[in-house]
Amino acid sequence: MAKERKAFSNLMKAIERGEFVYTGELEPHRSIDLSDVKDWATTLKNTGKIIAANVTDNPRSDSAISSLVAAYIVQRDTGLETVYQLRTADRNRLALLSDILGAAALGLRNILALTGDHTKIGTTPAAKPVFDFDSAHLVALIHNLVYEGKDLDGNEVHGPKPEINVGVAGNPNMDPLEAEVLKLERKAEVGADFVQTQVIFDVEVARRFLKAVEHIGIPVLIGIFPPRSYGQASFFDKYVPGVTVPEEFLEAFKKFKEIEDKERRKEKINEYNVEYFVNFIKEVKKEKACAGIHIMAVGYPDVIGPIIEGVEK
Repeated sequence: MAKERKAFSNLMKAIERGEFVYTGELEPHRSIDLSDVKDWATTLKNTGKIIAANVTDNPRSDSAISSLVAAYIVQRDTGLETVYQLRTADRNRLALLSDILGAAALGLRNILALTGDHTKIGTTPAAKPVFDFDSAHLVALIHNLVYEGKDLDGNEVHGPKPEINVGVAGNPNMDPLEAEVLKLERKAEVGADFVQTQVIFDVEVARRFLKAVEHIGIPVLIGIFPPRSYGQASFFDKYVPGVTVPEEFLEAFKKFKEIEDKERRKEKINEYNVEYFVNFIKEVKKEKACAGIHIMAVGYPDVIGPIIEGVEK
């Protein structure tokens, strides 16, 4: 069902070689200072296992520095390959085309095509939403530029064609799951190269999703988020649509709250996260469609290396 694809990025080349890959997350702020983002990118790179990191584009419709600029600067200054997130909520097809060509000219080789959250939920609710395209149309535009050298209206790109791999988001927590599978089938049909999923805590939810999308034929990176506190875990369970945190996980973190010594509490939380997600990843790794893990643990270096090491043992 998926279109034939070429590997342009280090991420896709590793997937094509059959490696089990790990990606990380970078979240620039409403600031021109990217020092903390670059520090985190360096931390991810120094694991020796994170092959690329996503650079978010106005997540939750909170305005931030251009993800195109941030992705380029991070990749240039740290040497860690980036996945440039590009959402259609804020741009029409003209602006999207300009940003895709700009990304290619700057040497970015991955774009994660997103529709994005409505502007009303963000910090600037009066902003006019665009949504000229959805994420599937954006995938089709990128694929046409890369393989045909034309936009969706048949207008040609002058000179060399962009060399970009395009990823999409998937949500294994959706109910019914069939609707999400249909969306991914559509994205694969128009040229998606890989999938990165929403956060999953329940291994059975992850396995059900991976089995359901196996026929589509594109590699999936399962998203995880090791929380640093009971509050974070509870927030995902209560307020993130479709995400369910297993009761045993919540109970464990509730008990950690009772530990008065902060360092001891932190140590126990780290140990639990490492053990839990090592076991989680070992299980999902058995599924044919699972090509890797997307670790959304921004600013939490204590567990990333140990989790990957535990899986690789």
